[in-house]
Amino acid sequence: MSSGAVGPVNPTGMVGIVGGHGWMGRSLGRALLEKGIVPADQLVVSSRSGAGETYRGWPEVRCVTDNRELADMVDVIVLSVRPEHLSSIEIEAHGKLVISLLAMVSLEDVASRVGSRRVVRAMPNAAAEIRQAYFPWYAAEQVGEADKRLVQELLQSCGKARELSEERELDYMTALTGAGPAFPALMAHSMLEHARDMGIPDDIAREAVMQTLVGGCLVLDSLDAAPGDMVERLVAYDGTTAKGLQALIDGGFQQLLHRGLDEAHRAAREPCGVRKA
Repeated sequence: MSSGAVGPVNPTGMVGIVGGHGWMGRSLGRALLEKGIVPADQLVVSSRSGAGETYRGWPEVRCVTDNRELADMVDVIVLSVRPEHLSSIEIEAHGKLVISLLAMVSLEDVASRVGSRRVVRAMPNAAAEIRQAYFPWYAAEQVGEADKRLVQELLQSCGKARELSEERELDYMTALTGAGPAFPALMAHSMLEHARDMGIPDDIAREAVMQTLVGGCLVLDSLDAAPGDMVERLVAYDGTTAKGLQALIDGGFQQLLHRGLDEAHRAAREPCGVRKA
């Protein structure tokens, strides 16, 4: 399985991003250009709204409104649209490498829609915009090793990327890493509300909450230990932090978080179009 950094990969041909002006398509396209992974004259993006301002600094990037035109021009096709829009996309990939960033859409569904068995499923998250995403991906049997090296290089332009051994693992990662960034946002919102209720000015409360969460994540990332070990040490210290942690534990914090992941995982396994609003 692929993991971590690989050597530079120069795509032998052109890369096209369907939905290249959406939040994920834009993040990936700009990262590929800024890091020099794909030359501007080898990138094609499609969007119903036309050229826009996203690639203004790279005039060589070709912007089209017809997805069939994009598919004919490129060698690698990235699908970056909402899952429910896949059925309305008209593409004939003719066996080209296709990278799908669509949640709730299986390899088989993508392959049957675009006309290629060389399909990779990947799951982005919002941190791609700041190049800090975690990009798990899974490849169909028809995807060769050269394709896999290319996929790894393209995806890790937005953070970290890792190949998975089973498609079912990607369904779970859709909940854990795809929906996961929303959970710290909920925690930050709750902390901000509490600070406001305690009379802390908004600007100070926001600064304190954001720096605490960001700094705490950096500390966790730097430790050569499991997060649970840190929790156990803090609880054993029996200070103010221990009192807060114990209250959260006793209140069912872990069970609630697991419930949220279970629900996100359940939704990820539902076929697109079945999921209720």
